[in-house]
Amino acid sequence: MTIEIERRFLLKNNNWRALAGEPETMRQGYLSVEKERTIRVRIIGNRAWLTLKGYISDVARSEFEYEIPLPHAETMMQTMCPFKLEKRRYKIDYRGFVFEIDEYFGENAPLIVAELELPNEDAAFAKPEWLGEEITSDGKFTNAYLSKHPYSEWGGR
Repeated sequence: MTIEIERRFLLKNNNWRALAGEPETMRQGYLSVEKERTIRVRIIGNRAWLTLKGYISDVARSEFEYEIPLPHAETMMQTMCPFKLEKRRYKIDYRGFVFEIDEYFGENAPLIVAELELPNEDAAFAKPEWLGEEITSDGKFTNAYLSKHPYSEWGGR
């Protein structure tokens, strides 16, 4: 088990794109989208993982992640995951930290969110000029919530 400490932000502009490397396309399906426990299947290329997350705080979650055979993940995604989403993830190294920029597809487009994993909840980090409003405490921006309640259905923010 690990503890994932993560903060999330909207983006002010597209200036981050000049710093981004090649993205990975991710497909995610959810067996559980409860705040207290999330169970996710993630497929990237020809690899797959099963991840269980438990709520600790708005910033921290317990995380158990296991690589699983791709055929198992595909079957789970098709038969057991009622909620799904797809996104493209870019990584940007910025002053000692890695920002992961998620650009969502389908019903969650045109949403783009920056995530930053930290060593502890109070860790200081440099904020790039393209980083916008912090949304860490807004549960609507979690992937689990977005899989069940797509951004396009929110009717504006």
